[in-house]
Amino acid sequence: MTSARAWRRRMAGMMLMVTPLAVAQSLDFSAAEIAGWPTRSFEGETRYSLVTQSGRRVLQARASGQASAKYLEREIDLTQTPYLGWCWKVGGVYAGLDETTKSGDDYPARVYVAHKTGFLPWQVQAVNYVWSNGRPVGSQWANAFTERARLLALQSGTRKIGKWVAEVRDVREDFARLFGSRPEKVDGVAVMSDGDNAGGDATAWFSGLHFTASPEPPVCPGQ
Repeated sequence: MTSARAWRRRMAGMMLMVTPLAVAQSLDFSAAEIAGWPTRSFEGETRYSLVTQSGRRVLQARASGQASAKYLEREIDLTQTPYLGWCWKVGGVYAGLDETTKSGDDYPARVYVAHKTGFLPWQVQAVNYVWSNGRPVGSQWANAFTERARLLALQSGTRKIGKWVAEVRDVREDFARLFGSRPEKVDGVAVMSDGDNAGGDATAWFSGLHFTASPEPPVCPGQ
């Protein structure tokens, strides 16, 4: 017959077994990690490399008429880490482009997240956060190639060229704003600099990409 002491020990062991795992409060990606992500090419390959700025390693992207992204296919739980933060800087913008057209769909820098809505490859929604060439900050529009991608201008024009800028976005709220639903997860994240449609040159830098439980801005190089 099992003693009361043994029974208590067994119950304590079962309670330990069912204790929930600690929830991750952040998911951080170093510049070196992003540089090692798979490349998704659309037209040629943007040149991605690691450089040092203000004593920190950052990812540099240089596009000369090319378009490719560093893309991580990974499920990220937005119920636990809904905020996406990063630092970015651009060396210039493209002048005179109509960004709502296919010929004008080029950006010196963009960060995007993708959410699968089905099993087929094209069943995906993507929010593109862009450093716009000239559209007003806060404006949003459909990608000229697919309605399944929506663009949101976080920075625009030349005013902050050459300066690091920190961004923090509530990804679920942005999906709700652009697509009408709040996904519990996303399935991929990417960074990109492209110039394939207009044949232009662009340089951008990225640092501090992370998902967090609270809207804390990243610390950019030199800050």
